[in-house]
Amino acid sequence: MTQEALTQQLESHKTFGLEAPIKFQTMGQFALWRDGEKVNTKDWGRDTTLQLIQYLISYRHKHALHKEHIMDHLWEEGDDRDFKVALHGVNKVLEPNRASRTDAIYVQRQGVTYQLNLDLVWIDVQALENFIIIGNEALSEHPKIAQEAYKQAIELYQGEYLPNRIFEDWSSEEREKTQVLILGALVNMAELLVKENPMESVRLAQQAIGIDKTWEDAYRIQMEAYIVKGNRPQALKTNQKCADILDEEYGIPPLPATKALLKEIETLA
Repeated sequence: MTQEALTQQLESHKTFGLEAPIKFQTMGQFALWRDGEKVNTKDWGRDTTLQLIQYLISYRHKHALHKEHIMDHLWEEGDDRDFKVALHGVNKVLEPNRASRTDAIYVQRQGVTYQLNLDLVWIDVQALENFIIIGNEALSEHPKIAQEAYKQAIELYQGEYLPNRIFEDWSSEEREKTQVLILGALVNMAELLVKENPMESVRLAQQAIGIDKTWEDAYRIQMEAYIVKGNRPQALKTNQKCADILDEEYGIPPLPATKALLKEIETLA
């Protein structure tokens, strides 16, 4: 993709984040902004209403979610009335001034299937994914664009996806995907900065380690950054910490790439 096209995509996603009438935060906590105003959590009423909107967010990439499938995932003993009450609650929060007998615009319905209108609804995890896709696309040939895209994604990450639903099976796929995406963005950003700003590279890699202490790429980048700074002892200490964590958690040694980097460090005076 050309530099111009990547820049246009990047700016388009930034603009949507500023202008979207409905905005959801799902990382670190769950929150909704409607026309620029934060909605009180109490406005959601029943937990089933919250579950429904969070489910629609989690499965936003699926084409038209069938009502029966939604109920099967969310409520073991739920019935059609429970779904109608939850859906009414969602639409009431998103569109409190919608006239009766008019179609909802944010939760679209086709027969007995439902999905979010992603042309009007901004979601932090979707924005994070969009920015990282641009960053990955730009990484090899347009590193400055990649840096800006990763920066946008990293700023969006406020913690794990829907932390109040960690025991709900329906939320796990999105949580795991988001974690892998942000870890990749942090490592790529750290690698881009390792020579021009090694201590920022160390900080970004440490953020990745804070999310997953076994993320070996992050330790390796820290080792490289410390060498750029001329801090051989800290690079060796980082390698040992990596080896200890991997052994403690999984009973495995570091990867060949980490071992090869260690050999290079050991040859330095």
